[in-house]
Amino acid sequence: MTKSPDAASAADDPASLCDEARRLAEDGEAERASALFERVLALGETPYRARAALGLAVLLDDAGDVAGARAADDAAIATGDPEYGPRAAYHLALTHERAGEHDRAGPAWRAVVGFGNPAYLPPAHLALARLADDAGEFEAARGHWEDAIATGDAEYGSLAAHDLAQRLLERGEAARAQRILTAGLKLIDRGTAPYAYARLAVALGIACLDQAIGAFGAALGEDGTPADAEVGPLATELLARTLPLRGRGAEAREVWRRGLADPGVAAHVRARLRRDFGGDEDEADPADLWWEPVVEQSVSDGTLPALTGEAFGALDHMYALLAVRYAEGPGERPPDQTHELLGGAVRVPSDYAWGPLLHESFAERLRLAMGAPAQALPPGWPDA
Repeated sequence: MTKSPDAASAADDPASLCDEARRLAEDGEAERASALFERVLALGETPYRARAALGLAVLLDDAGDVAGARAADDAAIATGDPEYGPRAAYHLALTHERAGEHDRAGPAWRAVVGFGNPAYLPPAHLALARLADDAGEFEAARGHWEDAIATGDAEYGSLAAHDLAQRLLERGEAARAQRILTAGLKLIDRGTAPYAYARLAVALGIACLDQAIGAFGAALGEDGTPADAEVGPLATELLARTLPLRGRGAEAREVWRRGLADPGVAAHVRARLRRDFGGDEDEADPADLWWEPVVEQSVSDGTLPALTGEAFGALDHMYALLAVRYAEGPGERPPDQTHELLGGAVRVPSDYAWGPLLHESFAERLRLAMGAPAQALPPGWPDA
C-alpha cells in the first residue's frame, strides 16, 4: 500500500520534521530526533536547514560527538540564516572554549558578530575582548569591551565595563575607568542584580580613590614636598592616608617622610600625623615621653597595628611573670628568687626594638629622682 500524496508531502515537510524532532528531543529520544534533523538536511537548501543543523549539533554535542556537532554547526552557519546562523556560531565557539581551543574559538565568535544579531552580540564581544586581552592586545580588547557596553545588555555589558575599567586602572587611566564604570552601573537594576551592582560600585570607588591620589599628589611640589604652606600639609596627610588603601604603603611612608623633613611645614604635618593620638598636648611636651617618637614612626610607616600587638604582648608577658608570684602569696619564695623574677619581668621589653628606649628613659628618671650620679644604673641595665 502506497502513501497518499498528502502523506508523502507531510513526511518530507521540513517544518513538520523539525517540530517532531524537537518534541522527540524534549522527550529524551535523542537518536530519533537526530534522524529527523538529518532527513531535513538531506532535503537540501530549505528554509529549515539552519534550524535542523543547529538542532543536530546540540544533540551530537550532548552525545559526545564533538566533531559531528561542529560539522553541523558549520552547516548552519553556511546558510547565513539570521537567527540560527549566529546561534550555531555561538554553540561552535562554546565547544572550542570548553576544549581550551581559544585560537579556534576566536573565528567562531567573530562569525557571531558578523551576523549582527543583537541577541548574540553582547556575549560575543565580551568573549573576543577577553581573548584579545589574554593575547596582550589591549586596543583590540578595549574595542570589543566598549562594543559590549554599547549593546546595553545588563549582564554582559556590566561584565565588560568591569573588565575594561580594571585594565584602565592598571594603566593609570582612572578618569576613563570612572566614566566606563558609571556607564556600566546604568545598565544594572540594583534590585534584581545586587551583586553585579555592588561589584561595579566598588570598582567605581577605587577609580575615584586613584583620581584623588593623583589630585593630592598634584598639590605637592614636583619633588613631592609641600608647595604651599597652607594647603601642603593637608595634601600631605590626605595623600599619605589614601595611598595605603590602594596597597601603596611604601609610597605613603615616603610622603610622610618628605613632609616631616620640610622645615617650613613640618610642624603642621606632624600635627596632622598626630591628630588621632588623643590627650591634651598642653599638659606635657610629647618629646618628653619616650614612646611618642615610636608611635609617630609607626603611624607614618603604617605599622601601628604591629606596634600595638608588640606592646600588648610585652604587657601580657610581664603580667604573667608577676601574677604568678603574686598568686603564690607572701613567703613562698626566698628574696633572691623574687628579685630574679622581677628582673625577668623588667627585661621583657628588651626583645623589642623600642625596649632600649624604655630602659634608657627609666634609668634617666631614676637618676634625676635619686639626685646623685653615683646612684645611676650601670651601662646596659637591665640586661648587663
